[in-house]
Amino acid sequence: MGNLDLVVIIIIGANILMSLKGFNDFSFFEKYKFNIGGIRRGEQIRMLTSGFLHVDLTHMFFNMFTLYFFAPVVLSFVGNVKFLIVYFGSLLMGNLFSLFFHKDEYYYSAVGASGAVSGIIYAGILFRPDMSLYLMFIPIPIPAYVFGIAYLLYSIFGMKKRSDNIGHDAHFGGAVGGYIITLILAPWLFQENLLMIGLLAIPIVILFVLQKLGKL
Repeated sequence: MGNLDLVVIIIIGANILMSLKGFNDFSFFEKYKFNIGGIRRGEQIRMLTSGFLHVDLTHMFFNMFTLYFFAPVVLSFVGNVKFLIVYFGSLLMGNLFSLFFHKDEYYYSAVGASGAVSGIIYAGILFRPDMSLYLMFIPIPIPAYVFGIAYLLYSIFGMKKRSDNIGHDAHFGGAVGGYIITLILAPWLFQENLLMIGLLAIPIVILFVLQKLGKL
């Protein structure tokens, strides 16, 4: 995607430094990871710091690599300050979703920038729904909006099954954060991409209906 803006370099650098520290310092990792018990004891800083820790190098690389590709799209439309609002707003929204869905599971823990990155992905799709994405094992380009909808539907499925160690609720919450914040910051999208805004809202509506029906 070309040259990276300084703000993205700083975010990637902070993720690398904190994650490497966490890999080698168990007490540091435990102190700053997302943990329901810790947050409910008043350690709200975990809502932020957990977004800069990762389980391993692969986890970190995947998140930073995805950010590397989508960040320039968002930056080109909103600039540095609003980009940071989308990034950190999505990070916090992802963790708020996790807190809501696991509020009584005091042992529940999670780390990773996935919520923030999901928000940047969704923001990028709102700005450039005409983008095509190339994914591993799929030999044809996928329209960005198709990927966005499928991504959230898969996250809902993962939230229902709870059969893996992926924080699907944080991914979903981050995407919702990116969606809402982007529309607040760029209301002109309602005039230019109203149909796409409606299509991307479908998984969000499905989630809230399932939650209301007690299916999650």
